[in-house]
Amino acid sequence: MLMVSSYPSFASRLTQTVIATALFSSVLWMTTADAGPLSIALPGARAFPESITSARDGTLFIGRLGDGGIIRANPRTGKASLFVAPGASGSRSITGVFADEASKTLWACSNDLSALGGPSGGRDRGSALKGFDLRTSAPKLSVPLPGPNAFCNDIAVDARGAVYVTDSAAPNVLRLPARASTFEVFASNPQFLPPKAGSAGLDGIAFGGDGNLYVTTYAAGGLFRIEVDHGRAGRVTKLLGAPLTLPDGLRSLGRRRFLLVEGAGTLDRVDIEGDEFKAAPIRGGFRTPTSVTRVGSTAWVSEGQVSFFFDRSRKGQSPALPFRIYAVPLSKGETQ
Repeated sequence: MLMVSSYPSFASRLTQTVIATALFSSVLWMTTADAGPLSIALPGARAFPESITSARDGTLFIGRLGDGGIIRANPRTGKASLFVAPGASGSRSITGVFADEASKTLWACSNDLSALGGPSGGRDRGSALKGFDLRTSAPKLSVPLPGPNAFCNDIAVDARGAVYVTDSAAPNVLRLPARASTFEVFASNPQFLPPKAGSAGLDGIAFGGDGNLYVTTYAAGGLFRIEVDHGRAGRVTKLLGAPLTLPDGLRSLGRRRFLLVEGAGTLDRVDIEGDEFKAAPIRGGFRTPTSVTRVGSTAWVSEGQVSFFFDRSRKGQSPALPFRIYAVPLSKGETQ
């Protein structure tokens, strides 16, 4: 999740990436009818997709920063339409989304970004976790994050139904126990803090197959393991590896393997061994990818183009339309 003052330091790299890969993002490639489209256009001239998740049947859900609301897409037909309306349950800009099959809930992070041109129709003035019915989109729950400047970024759910969110403005991973109505601090560490005021700290979050929780820090480019023992947070370890550039969405691939997008333009596979990690690019050329989800042997990547949303100097410029999500076939070696 890119925040305002995180942008200038990598503006030139993103500009070069846009020029070099314009064709990649502006053309819709198609495979056979059975395989489905390799990209899906999203409704909304100011969609700015920030997060993507998938249900067990492959249905995709995409949160929108600029227009608000959540899009539902069919990966086989390429059809995409509004599922959760902007302003539903008081929501504003939607960042993280997570499809929780066990509770039949679509979780979503909502943040008031109206000062940057985000939706102003919702009643919320701060940051909140929203719950919507996964089948009907009916509102189920709204829980504000603690603190006046909290920023709900991304979401994970454990086997007991507790919901975990990253707060990008504070050094905290928050937990909402099943059937609870208020958050508790699950893990807090000074290493999670944003490197400077107004930039983004904690971002992506996912459980590994080893039962531990893994998080990224966006502006600082960190990857951390939070050990989990009987539902309690243990030691926090910063994993060692080659520098990551704006690591964002994180999804589990297995015991200690993950899919990860870097805001500079790549989808990676991350392998963790001990206290070290190795990130290997799977596909590059995205314009500020913001999240990823896996459907079978395919990774779906949301291309946010969020510099046009957050960077005030680009307010008069237009992103490439329509906004799209992209399918990236995964080889057997990339999923095992």
